Amino acid sequence: MFTGIIEEIGKIDKTQPIAGGISLKIEAKKIIEDISVNDSICIDGVCLTATKLDDSAFWVDAVGATLEKSTFVNKKSSKSVNLERSVKLNDRLGGHLVQGHINGIGIISEIKKLGENYLLKISLTSDLEKYLVKEGSIAINGISLTIADVHENQIALSVIPHTWQNTTLKYNQVNDKVNIEVDILAKYVERLLSKNNGGVKNNISENWLKELGY
Repeated sequence: MFTGIIEEIGKIDKTQPIAGGISLKIEAKKIIEDISVNDSICIDGVCLTATKLDDSAFWVDAVGATLEKSTFVNKKSSKSVNLERSVKLNDRLGGHLVQGHINGIGIISEIKKLGENYLLKISLTSDLEKYLVKEGSIAINGISLTIADVHENQIALSVIPHTWQNTTLKYNQVNDKVNIEVDILAKYVERLLSKNNGGVKNNISENWLKELGY
């Protein structure tokens, strides 16, 4: 489990094919001081396992569904990536609960500087629309962000300067593809409501959720 608060920007030093996927060597400075083999690391929003370490880099393998659902299939050497170690039980939850399980790929449709902040618009696939709500949480390449507005299958995000400068967002351009993870709480609510509509009785209803402000 992760928080969506990026600890540092790493760099892909090397990629090589393996059976069913690719192996990536990722250079890092901060997180390398406190990780071990088999630790989970969120890399651009994808939870992967460290398979090997040295003083300045670690290795992970991306296979199967990870390649199909994420932008990892296009990762190349020298590419910058967002890094976060898994959260500890005594850590503060600064962003929101991020699993590192990608739900889809979005496309950046607009980047605009608004005063000190940045406006980022991202187009998503229609199947994710039901999980999107104004002022709700979403993870973009592993970054916990708040949705400023939703229009059909497009979201608008207001990004503060600190987040912009300390994540790979500062390198992104229009038409870039990004990894999307919707809020796990939205998925649970959708699941409960779909059961309710299917005739399964419980105390949760759409009206009940609206009364609570959801």
